[in-house]
Amino acid sequence: MKILFHHRIASADGQFVHMTELTRALRTAGHEVLIVGPHLSEGSTLGETSGLIKRLKRMLPGAVYEVLEFLYSLAALCRLARAAIAFKPDAIYERYNLHLHAGRFVARALGVPLLLEVNAPLTVERAAYGGLKLKRFAAWSDRRIWGGADHVLPVTNALADYVRAAGVPEKRIIVIPNGVDLAMYPGGAEREAAKIHLGLSGRIVLGFVGFVRDWHGLPQIIDFVAQRRDLPLYLLIVGDGLDRARLEARIAELDIGDRARITGFVPRNEVPGYIAAFDVALQPAVTAWASPLKLFEYMAAGSAVIAPDAPNIREVLTHERDALLFDPANAEQLVESLRRLCDEPDLRARLGAEARRLVLDRPYTWEHNATVVAELVKRSRKRPAEPGTAGRRSEHP
Repeated sequence: MKILFHHRIASADGQFVHMTELTRALRTAGHEVLIVGPHLSEGSTLGETSGLIKRLKRMLPGAVYEVLEFLYSLAALCRLARAAIAFKPDAIYERYNLHLHAGRFVARALGVPLLLEVNAPLTVERAAYGGLKLKRFAAWSDRRIWGGADHVLPVTNALADYVRAAGVPEKRIIVIPNGVDLAMYPGGAEREAAKIHLGLSGRIVLGFVGFVRDWHGLPQIIDFVAQRRDLPLYLLIVGDGLDRARLEARIAELDIGDRARITGFVPRNEVPGYIAAFDVALQPAVTAWASPLKLFEYMAAGSAVIAPDAPNIREVLTHERDALLFDPANAEQLVESLRRLCDEPDLRARLGAEARRLVLDRPYTWEHNATVVAELVKRSRKRPAEPGTAGRRSEHP
Protein backbone atom coordinates (compact mmCIF):
# COMPACT_ATOMS: atom_id res chain seq x y z
CA MET A 1 0.00 0.00 0.00
CA LYS A 2 0.95 3.62 -0.45
CA ILE A 3 0.66 5.73 2.71
CA LEU A 4 1.19 9.48 2.76
CA PHE A 5 2.47 10.51 6.21
CA HIS A 6 1.72 14.17 6.97
CA HIS A 7 3.13 16.04 9.97
CA ARG A 8 4.08 19.42 11.36
CA ILE A 9 6.94 18.23 13.56
CA ALA A 10 9.53 20.95 14.06
CA SER A 11 11.86 19.35 16.61
CA ALA A 12 13.88 16.14 16.64
CA ASP A 13 12.49 14.84 19.94
CA GLY A 14 10.08 12.06 20.93
CA GLN A 15 7.54 12.95 18.25
CA PHE A 16 10.25 12.69 15.61
CA VAL A 17 11.26 9.29 17.00
CA HIS A 18 7.63 8.12 16.79
CA MET A 19 7.38 9.20 13.16
CA THR A 20 10.66 7.67 12.04
CA GLU A 21 10.06 4.39 13.88
CA LEU A 22 6.51 3.92 12.61
CA THR A 23 7.44 4.76 9.03
CA ARG A 24 10.44 2.42 9.25
CA ALA A 25 8.16 -0.40 10.40
CA LEU A 26 5.65 0.32 7.63
CA ARG A 27 8.39 0.27 5.01
CA THR A 28 9.87 -2.92 6.43
CA ALA A 29 6.42 -4.49 6.07
CA GLY A 30 6.51 -3.66 2.35
CA HIS A 31 4.43 -0.50 2.27
CA GLU A 32 5.49 2.61 0.39
CA VAL A 33 5.55 5.67 2.65
CA LEU A 34 6.00 9.28 1.61
CA ILE A 35 6.62 11.79 4.42
CA VAL A 36 5.34 15.32 3.88
CA GLY A 37 6.00 18.12 6.36
CA PRO A 38 8.59 20.65 7.52
CA HIS A 39 12.12 19.67 6.58
CA LEU A 40 13.66 17.72 9.45
CA SER A 41 16.24 15.16 8.49
CA GLU A 42 16.68 11.87 10.32
CA GLY A 43 20.16 13.07 11.27
CA SER A 44 18.84 16.09 13.13
CA THR A 45 19.89 16.56 16.73
CA LEU A 46 17.45 15.15 19.27
CA GLY A 47 15.70 17.98 21.05
CA GLU A 48 16.65 20.54 18.41
CA THR A 49 13.83 23.04 17.83
CA SER A 50 13.22 25.28 14.84
CA GLY A 51 14.81 28.68 15.44
CA LEU A 52 12.13 30.42 13.38
CA ILE A 53 9.36 29.02 15.58
CA LYS A 54 11.21 30.11 18.72
CA ARG A 55 11.61 33.64 17.36
CA LEU A 56 7.96 33.92 16.31
CA LYS A 57 6.76 32.79 19.73
CA ARG A 58 8.94 35.40 21.41
CA MET A 59 8.11 38.26 19.04
CA LEU A 60 4.38 37.90 18.43
CA PRO A 61 1.40 38.31 20.75
CA GLY A 62 -0.06 34.92 21.58
CA ALA A 63 -3.33 35.42 19.72
CA VAL A 64 -1.50 36.53 16.57
CA TYR A 65 0.78 33.51 16.67
CA GLU A 66 -2.25 31.21 17.02
CA VAL A 67 -3.96 32.78 14.00
CA LEU A 68 -0.76 32.25 12.02
CA GLU A 69 -0.81 28.60 13.09
CA PHE A 70 -4.27 28.30 11.60
CA LEU A 71 -3.19 30.05 8.40
CA TYR A 72 -0.27 27.65 8.16
CA SER A 73 -2.87 25.02 7.32
CA LEU A 74 -3.34 26.72 3.97
CA ALA A 75 0.33 26.32 3.10
CA ALA A 76 0.30 22.78 4.49
CA LEU A 77 -2.80 21.97 2.47
CA CYS A 78 -1.17 23.13 -0.78
CA ARG A 79 1.99 21.14 -0.03
CA LEU A 80 0.03 18.03 0.93
CA ALA A 81 -2.28 18.28 -2.09
CA ARG A 82 0.64 18.52 -4.50
CA ALA A 83 2.29 15.49 -2.92
CA ALA A 84 -0.95 13.50 -2.85
CA ILE A 85 -1.76 14.16 -6.51
CA ALA A 86 1.69 12.95 -7.55
CA PHE A 87 1.92 10.03 -5.06
CA LYS A 88 -1.68 8.76 -5.36
CA PRO A 89 -1.83 7.32 -1.82
CA ASP A 90 -4.16 4.62 -0.57
CA ALA A 91 -4.49 6.56 2.69
CA ILE A 92 -3.26 9.65 4.49
CA TYR A 93 -1.76 9.21 7.95
CA GLU A 94 -1.52 12.53 9.75
CA ARG A 95 0.00 13.44 13.07
CA TYR A 96 -2.46 15.77 14.78
CA ASN A 97 -1.33 19.27 15.54
CA LEU A 98 -3.26 22.31 16.66
CA HIS A 99 -5.05 23.97 13.71
CA LEU A 100 -3.65 21.48 11.18
CA HIS A 101 -6.65 20.84 8.90
CA ALA A 102 -4.84 19.86 5.73
CA GLY A 103 -5.23 16.10 6.07
CA ARG A 104 -9.01 16.04 6.30
CA PHE A 105 -9.48 18.30 3.27
CA VAL A 106 -7.05 16.43 1.04
CA ALA A 107 -8.29 13.00 2.11
CA ARG A 108 -11.88 13.97 1.35
CA ALA A 109 -10.96 15.47 -2.02
CA LEU A 110 -9.12 12.29 -3.03
CA GLY A 111 -11.65 9.90 -1.52
CA VAL A 112 -9.05 8.11 0.62
CA PRO A 113 -9.19 7.32 4.35
CA LEU A 114 -7.55 9.60 6.89
CA LEU A 115 -5.90 8.12 9.98
CA LEU A 116 -5.15 10.75 12.60
CA GLU A 117 -2.52 10.04 15.25
CA VAL A 118 -3.09 11.99 18.48
CA ASN A 119 -0.32 12.20 21.08
CA ALA A 120 -1.61 14.99 23.31
CA PRO A 121 -4.72 17.18 23.76
CA LEU A 122 -2.77 20.21 22.61
CA THR A 123 -5.54 22.69 23.36
CA VAL A 124 -5.65 21.51 26.98
CA GLU A 125 -1.86 21.22 27.22
CA ARG A 126 -1.13 24.64 25.85
CA ALA A 127 -3.87 26.27 27.88
CA ALA A 128 -2.24 24.84 31.00
CA TYR A 129 1.44 25.35 30.13
CA GLY A 130 1.81 27.49 27.04
CA GLY A 131 -0.54 30.40 27.59
CA LEU A 132 -3.08 29.57 24.87
CA LYS A 133 -5.08 32.71 24.14
CA LEU A 134 -7.85 31.70 21.71
CA LYS A 135 -9.18 28.73 23.67
CA ARG A 136 -12.65 28.49 22.09
CA PHE A 137 -11.15 28.77 18.63
CA ALA A 138 -8.67 26.00 19.42
CA ALA A 139 -11.41 23.73 20.82
CA TRP A 140 -13.51 24.28 17.68
CA SER A 141 -10.48 23.46 15.56
CA ASP A 142 -9.88 20.21 17.46
CA ARG A 143 -13.49 19.10 16.99
CA ARG A 144 -13.26 19.69 13.24
CA ILE A 145 -9.91 17.96 12.86
CA TRP A 146 -10.74 14.93 15.02
CA GLY A 147 -14.26 14.65 13.62
CA GLY A 148 -12.94 14.71 10.04
CA ALA A 149 -10.82 11.56 10.39
CA ASP A 150 -11.88 8.03 9.49
CA HIS A 151 -9.90 6.73 12.47
CA VAL A 152 -8.52 8.72 15.40
CA LEU A 153 -5.52 7.00 16.98
CA PRO A 154 -4.77 8.30 20.50
CA VAL A 155 -1.76 6.75 22.24
CA THR A 156 -3.59 6.07 25.53
CA ASN A 157 -7.14 5.49 26.65
CA ALA A 158 -6.73 8.46 29.00
CA LEU A 159 -6.09 10.59 25.92
CA ALA A 160 -8.99 8.93 24.08
CA ASP A 161 -11.29 10.43 26.72
CA TYR A 162 -10.52 13.89 25.31
CA VAL A 163 -11.35 12.67 21.81
CA ARG A 164 -14.63 11.14 23.04
CA ALA A 165 -15.50 14.39 24.81
CA ALA A 166 -15.09 16.20 21.49
CA GLY A 167 -17.86 14.06 20.02
CA VAL A 168 -15.90 11.47 18.02
CA PRO A 169 -17.85 8.16 17.91
CA GLU A 170 -16.29 5.28 19.84
CA LYS A 171 -16.13 3.08 16.74
CA ARG A 172 -13.69 5.51 15.14
CA ILE A 173 -11.30 5.66 18.12
CA ILE A 174 -8.47 3.09 18.11
CA VAL A 175 -5.92 3.34 20.94
CA ILE A 176 -2.39 2.54 19.71
CA PRO A 177 0.28 2.98 22.41
CA ASN A 178 3.86 3.82 21.56
CA GLY A 179 6.27 0.96 20.99
CA VAL A 180 9.87 -0.11 20.78
CA ASP A 181 12.25 -1.58 18.22
CA LEU A 182 13.14 -4.91 19.82
CA ALA A 183 16.23 -5.24 17.65
CA MET A 184 17.75 -2.42 19.71
CA TYR A 185 16.95 -4.08 23.05
CA PRO A 186 18.02 -7.75 23.29
CA GLY A 187 17.07 -7.88 26.98
CA GLY A 188 18.69 -8.30 30.39
CA ALA A 189 21.22 -10.85 29.13
CA GLU A 190 23.23 -7.92 27.74
CA ARG A 191 23.26 -5.96 31.00
CA GLU A 192 26.69 -6.91 32.28
CA ALA A 193 28.28 -6.23 28.89
CA ALA A 194 26.62 -2.81 28.82
CA LYS A 195 27.87 -2.06 32.34
CA ILE A 196 31.42 -3.07 31.43
CA HIS A 197 31.29 -0.82 28.38
CA LEU A 198 30.25 2.12 30.58
CA GLY A 199 32.75 1.32 33.32
CA LEU A 200 30.00 0.32 35.76
CA SER A 201 30.70 -3.36 36.31
CA GLY A 202 29.59 -4.52 39.75
CA ARG A 203 27.28 -1.55 40.26
CA ILE A 204 23.51 -1.48 40.80
CA VAL A 205 22.61 1.04 38.11
CA LEU A 206 19.63 3.33 38.61
CA GLY A 207 18.84 4.91 35.27
CA PHE A 208 16.80 7.75 33.82
CA VAL A 209 16.49 8.92 30.21
CA GLY A 210 14.99 12.24 29.17
CA PHE A 211 15.04 15.97 29.66
CA VAL A 212 16.54 16.83 33.04
CA ARG A 213 14.03 18.66 35.21
CA ASP A 214 13.54 18.92 38.97
CA TRP A 215 9.91 17.84 38.71
CA HIS A 216 11.03 14.44 37.47
CA GLY A 217 11.82 13.56 41.09
CA LEU A 218 15.55 13.46 40.43
CA PRO A 219 16.59 15.42 43.56
CA GLN A 220 15.03 12.75 45.82
CA ILE A 221 16.78 10.02 43.86
CA ILE A 222 20.14 11.80 44.15
CA ASP A 223 19.61 12.10 47.92
CA PHE A 224 18.75 8.39 48.12
CA VAL A 225 22.00 7.43 46.38
CA ALA A 226 23.94 9.59 48.84
CA GLN A 227 22.22 7.96 51.82
CA ARG A 228 22.76 4.36 50.69
CA ARG A 229 26.54 4.19 50.70
CA ASP A 230 26.26 0.62 51.92
CA LEU A 231 25.28 -0.46 48.39
CA PRO A 232 27.27 -0.12 45.15
CA LEU A 233 24.66 2.20 43.64
CA TYR A 234 25.23 4.33 40.57
CA LEU A 235 22.74 6.89 39.26
CA LEU A 236 23.02 7.35 35.49
CA ILE A 237 20.96 10.25 34.13
CA VAL A 238 21.01 10.18 30.32
CA GLY A 239 19.99 13.52 28.91
CA ASP A 240 20.23 17.26 29.34
CA GLY A 241 17.96 20.08 30.42
CA LEU A 242 17.46 23.34 32.24
CA ASP A 243 17.97 21.81 35.69
CA ARG A 244 21.17 19.94 34.86
CA ALA A 245 23.49 22.45 36.54
CA ARG A 246 21.38 22.51 39.71
CA LEU A 247 21.34 18.72 39.95
CA GLU A 248 25.07 18.46 39.26
CA ALA A 249 25.64 20.98 42.04
CA ARG A 250 23.62 18.75 44.37
CA ILE A 251 25.70 15.71 43.35
CA ALA A 252 28.88 17.66 44.13
CA GLU A 253 27.51 18.97 47.43
CA LEU A 254 26.73 15.40 48.55
CA ASP A 255 30.17 14.23 47.40
CA ILE A 256 28.80 11.42 45.21
CA GLY A 257 30.51 12.32 41.95
CA ASP A 258 31.80 8.74 41.86
CA ARG A 259 28.23 7.41 42.26
CA ALA A 260 26.19 9.60 39.92
CA ARG A 261 26.50 11.51 36.68
CA ILE A 262 24.47 13.33 34.08
CA THR A 263 25.67 12.50 30.58
CA GLY A 264 24.34 15.50 28.73
CA PHE A 265 22.94 15.04 25.24
CA VAL A 266 23.35 11.51 23.83
CA PRO A 267 22.57 10.73 20.16
CA ARG A 268 19.41 8.69 19.81
CA ASN A 269 21.18 5.65 18.35
CA GLU A 270 23.44 5.46 21.43
CA VAL A 271 20.66 5.61 24.03
CA PRO A 272 19.93 1.82 23.96
CA GLY A 273 23.50 1.15 25.07
CA TYR A 274 22.85 3.14 28.23
CA ILE A 275 19.39 1.72 28.95
CA ALA A 276 20.80 -1.80 28.60
CA ALA A 277 22.88 -1.12 31.74
CA PHE A 278 19.90 -0.10 33.91
CA ASP A 279 19.04 -2.49 36.73
CA VAL A 280 16.33 -0.08 37.86
CA ALA A 281 14.71 2.22 35.30
CA LEU A 282 13.08 5.42 36.52
CA GLN A 283 9.93 7.04 35.18
CA PRO A 284 9.50 9.36 38.18
CA ALA A 285 6.81 11.57 36.59
CA VAL A 286 4.41 11.43 33.68
CA THR A 287 1.94 13.66 31.87
CA ALA A 288 -1.61 12.40 32.45
CA TRP A 289 -2.27 11.45 28.82
CA ALA A 290 1.20 10.37 27.65
CA SER A 291 2.44 7.02 26.37
CA PRO A 292 6.13 7.48 27.31
CA LEU A 293 8.55 6.16 24.71
CA LYS A 294 11.21 5.46 27.31
CA LEU A 295 8.83 3.31 29.35
CA PHE A 296 8.64 0.72 26.56
CA GLU A 297 12.39 0.91 26.07
CA TYR A 298 12.96 0.29 29.78
CA MET A 299 10.61 -2.70 29.61
CA ALA A 300 12.23 -4.13 26.48
CA ALA A 301 15.63 -3.92 28.17
CA GLY A 302 14.32 -6.06 31.02
CA SER A 303 14.91 -3.36 33.62
CA ALA A 304 12.84 -3.19 36.80
CA VAL A 305 10.60 -0.15 36.31
CA ILE A 306 9.48 2.42 38.87
CA ALA A 307 6.64 4.63 37.60
CA PRO A 308 3.76 6.77 38.88
CA ASP A 309 0.50 5.05 39.73
CA ALA A 310 -1.43 7.02 37.11
CA PRO A 311 -4.29 5.86 34.83
CA ASN A 312 -2.25 6.02 31.62
CA ILE A 313 0.59 4.03 33.23
CA ARG A 314 -1.86 1.43 34.57
CA GLU A 315 -3.00 0.86 30.99
CA VAL A 316 0.39 -0.81 30.50
CA LEU A 317 1.85 -1.83 33.86
CA THR A 318 0.52 -3.60 36.95
CA HIS A 319 1.92 -2.87 40.41
CA GLU A 320 3.98 -5.72 41.83
CA ARG A 321 3.54 -7.85 38.70
CA ASP A 322 5.75 -6.07 36.16
CA ALA A 323 6.66 -2.78 37.89
CA LEU A 324 6.50 -0.87 41.15
CA LEU A 325 4.00 1.98 40.96
CA PHE A 326 3.96 4.81 43.48
CA ASP A 327 1.58 7.61 44.37
CA PRO A 328 2.92 10.60 42.37
CA ALA A 329 1.85 12.92 45.19
CA ASN A 330 3.93 10.98 47.72
CA ALA A 331 7.70 11.33 47.32
CA GLU A 332 8.23 8.84 50.15
CA GLN A 333 6.62 6.10 48.07
CA LEU A 334 9.11 6.77 45.27
CA VAL A 335 11.98 6.41 47.75
CA GLU A 336 10.46 3.26 49.27
CA SER A 337 10.19 1.71 45.77
CA LEU A 338 13.86 2.51 45.23
CA ARG A 339 14.77 0.95 48.56
CA ARG A 340 12.91 -2.27 47.78
CA LEU A 341 14.50 -2.74 44.37
CA CYS A 342 17.98 -1.93 45.61
CA ASP A 343 17.70 -4.31 48.58
CA GLU A 344 15.87 -7.15 46.78
CA PRO A 345 17.75 -8.43 43.72
CA ASP A 346 15.22 -11.23 43.17
CA LEU A 347 12.41 -8.67 42.96
CA ARG A 348 14.46 -6.63 40.45
CA ALA A 349 15.01 -9.69 38.30
CA ARG A 350 11.39 -10.81 38.42
CA LEU A 351 9.88 -7.42 37.59
CA GLY A 352 12.38 -6.86 34.77
CA ALA A 353 11.67 -10.25 33.24
CA GLU A 354 7.90 -9.72 33.46
CA ALA A 355 8.17 -6.26 31.91
CA ARG A 356 10.10 -7.63 28.93
CA ARG A 357 7.67 -10.52 28.58
CA LEU A 358 4.81 -8.02 28.46
CA VAL A 359 6.48 -6.14 25.60
CA LEU A 360 6.91 -9.40 23.67
CA ASP A 361 3.43 -10.77 24.37
CA ARG A 362 1.34 -7.63 23.73
CA PRO A 363 3.44 -6.81 21.61
CA TYR A 364 4.41 -3.20 22.30
CA THR A 365 6.45 -2.82 19.11
CA TRP A 366 6.49 -0.47 16.15
CA GLU A 367 6.04 -3.49 13.90
CA HIS A 368 2.76 -4.33 15.65
CA ASN A 369 1.62 -0.72 15.38
CA ALA A 370 2.41 -0.73 11.65
CA THR A 371 0.32 -3.89 11.23
CA VAL A 372 -2.64 -2.26 12.99
CA VAL A 373 -2.34 0.86 10.82
CA ALA A 374 -2.17 -1.19 7.61
CA GLU A 375 -5.21 -3.25 8.63
CA LEU A 376 -7.22 -0.10 9.37
CA VAL A 377 -6.38 1.23 5.92
CA LYS A 378 -7.46 -2.04 4.28
CA ARG A 379 -10.75 -2.11 6.19
CA SER A 380 -11.51 1.49 5.31
CA ARG A 381 -10.76 1.07 1.62
CA LYS A 382 -12.96 -2.03 1.30
CA ARG A 383 -16.10 -0.40 2.65
CA PRO A 384 -18.45 1.83 0.65
CA ALA A 385 -18.93 5.47 1.52
CA GLU A 386 -21.61 6.42 4.02
CA PRO A 387 -24.49 8.55 2.78
CA GLY A 388 -23.62 12.21 3.01
CA THR A 389 -19.84 11.71 2.78
CA ALA A 390 -19.35 12.53 -0.88
CA GLY A 391 -15.79 12.06 -2.03
CA ARG A 392 -15.01 9.42 0.61
CA ARG A 393 -14.39 5.79 -0.36
CA SER A 394 -14.54 4.54 3.22
CA GLU A 395 -17.04 4.47 6.00
CA HIS A 396 -16.16 4.63 9.65
CA PRO A 397 -15.97 1.07 11.02
